Amino acid sequence: MFSASVQKSVVVAALLTVLPIAGARAATVIDVELWDQGASAPMATDLPYPATGMDMSKATMGIKISEPSAKSGIVTFHVTNTSKDTIHEMIVMYRDDPSQQLPYISADARVDEDKAGDKGEVSELDPGASGSLTVFLKPGHYVLICNVAGHFAAGMWTRFEVTK
Repeated sequence: MFSASVQKSVVVAALLTVLPIAGARAATVIDVELWDQGASAPMATDLPYPATGMDMSKATMGIKISEPSAKSGIVTFHVTNTSKDTIHEMIVMYRDDPSQQLPYISADARVDEDKAGDKGEVSELDPGASGSLTVFLKPGHYVLICNVAGHFAAGMWTRFEVTK
């Protein structure tokens, strides 16, 4: 039995092989910047998704995307960690109801990825490193997060929408 992430990778690889033959359009490319103000900056702890009415200017780290949405289909995220001294990652989470909080494990200061609708990730990137993720996304609401301990609650997330 293969893990869920291996199964997702096999499905995406199969789609990338078959869809171009069927005349499908090229993948939408979203540039993602994982940023922070440095390891010495105090980390906020009260900015978890879906922060509404919160002062996100307190965030000392975050995720910046080139486009807030894409059409349904194959989406490639080109992810760059612009930090000088902190490891970050990017995980794509599907949200049936975007007003609901992500399941959080307080003791670990992390989102419970298994319960949160994880659709794929670019695992821990060293400072200055880059990586890519290509996934098939259906229409709906998503959130991109960094799930390194404490980073999510520090405001390291952004909304992303997939349209028809």
